[in-house]
Amino acid sequence: MTGKSSVDIHHHTRLVLKYAVASRLVLIFLIVLWRSLLSPYDTSASINPSCLSNTSSIYNLLSGSNSNLKSDSPPVLLPRLASAIEDSIVWDSVYFVRIAQCGYEYEQTYAFLPLLPICISLLSRTVFAPLIPFIGQRAVLGLSGYVLNNFAFVLAAFYLYRLSAIILKDSEVALRASILFCLNPASIFYSSIYTESMYALCSIGGLYYLMIGSNNIGTLWLALSGFARSNGVLNAGYICFQTMHRSYKAAFISKHAGVTLLVLLSGALRSLFIIFPFIAFQTYGYYNMCVGGNSDEMRPWCKARLPLLYNYIQSRYWGVGFLKYFQVKQIPNFVLASPILSLALCTIIHYVKLWPEVFVSLGFRVSSPNKELAASSIPLGRSAGSKSVGFPSENRSDSGQGDSLRQRKPAVREENYVVQPSEDEASENPGFKPVTIVPFILHLVFMAATAFFVMHVQVSTRFLSASPPLYWFGSYVMASPCLSKRWGYIIWTYCASYILLGSLLFSNFYPFT
Repeated sequence: MTGKSSVDIHHHTRLVLKYAVASRLVLIFLIVLWRSLLSPYDTSASINPSCLSNTSSIYNLLSGSNSNLKSDSPPVLLPRLASAIEDSIVWDSVYFVRIAQCGYEYEQTYAFLPLLPICISLLSRTVFAPLIPFIGQRAVLGLSGYVLNNFAFVLAAFYLYRLSAIILKDSEVALRASILFCLNPASIFYSSIYTESMYALCSIGGLYYLMIGSNNIGTLWLALSGFARSNGVLNAGYICFQTMHRSYKAAFISKHAGVTLLVLLSGALRSLFIIFPFIAFQTYGYYNMCVGGNSDEMRPWCKARLPLLYNYIQSRYWGVGFLKYFQVKQIPNFVLASPILSLALCTIIHYVKLWPEVFVSLGFRVSSPNKELAASSIPLGRSAGSKSVGFPSENRSDSGQGDSLRQRKPAVREENYVVQPSEDEASENPGFKPVTIVPFILHLVFMAATAFFVMHVQVSTRFLSASPPLYWFGSYVMASPCLSKRWGYIIWTYCASYILLGSLLFSNFYPFT
């Protein structure tokens, strides 16, 4: 890494952190403002009945929860502050705080994975424990959730910048993408007691460590993402993709059968490690809900050949299922989700058109970028003076900015990917491998399709908000001289309007995504 490049990287890192902190402060200000100006639609958020006495001791051991805690705690010293914090716990935040306080009491609570509640409970019983006499236990739990998620968001923005700089080979583009993430349309959820911040931190951080070759650390982070949200198990796909290419290289290029077997075994174990937290939680739910009870009183899913609690809860309590949401009355929700789904679709089409052979062959075959597209666009938002098509080159003589991020460890190790650039690409873009973008796009395809066809479609805004390609493409749209500036204004207007609308509606217990 050159001296100027190192300065740019550190300068941009500080900028990203400043934007991340500033954006969270703005969101918190908006939440307080709207709560003070408007009355909430639903005033039941502050209701806090006593914990059930039969809460499982296993969860209590993990989280430190006490199943015998009562809601009628002694009077607090700062009742107005306590009331303000408790009243801000709305929508799914109610579940997370309740689980942190009492454990998993009811069947439907098992739809919420335990990483966030455990962290909230631990934080409230350590760092913020002295505040309990002042604002009460439930308010301390809420405060712990807010602090935890906003801090996790700042770290997620940091890791997104580092990951983007490695993938895109341009710190300027990575900076724009990270700033866009700081102002993303699902921002209200990243500053609330939801799992978006924890999931984004674990998944983006895990991918960053994979890209610099720290496979074990990356695998651990990705496993934690599966302990935060169910879709975290999809991150095992990155390991599978990496293993597929490494095993191909070992078997057909190096021709080492032993190495091939080790690569396959290592990939399988790491993939299972990522999936394991979700499976373990399903097993935990089965143990609590099905084992030891009367067979006549068992829930229907307990008797299934594959007793998967999560799928049953999503279908039974939230009506989630393939095409179940395709109803006339849900048209407004499809309209609400249309911007993020449109952005995802454009992102997918853009990158597939750049390297069609790479995507069709899953990275085993590389050709030069689409020549027609190359003549009319700058794929990832490089400056107008940039010569290469595709990802920006590592060493640029035209601007001196946006050089590749170089860590003590190599950005993308040779053994991780078998595909090498063509001669034309190598001359234009030294160090760039188109294959690195493929698993990100495949992941986005699956997520977008699931959001549109299976889930409550309005959730798409936050469900897709941790997908890096959305911000890479958005960075391209906002900087490309070949596109009208109005598209950049549209993206910023979309983000700003959803931040304002989301903070207004969500904080006052009105429906929003």
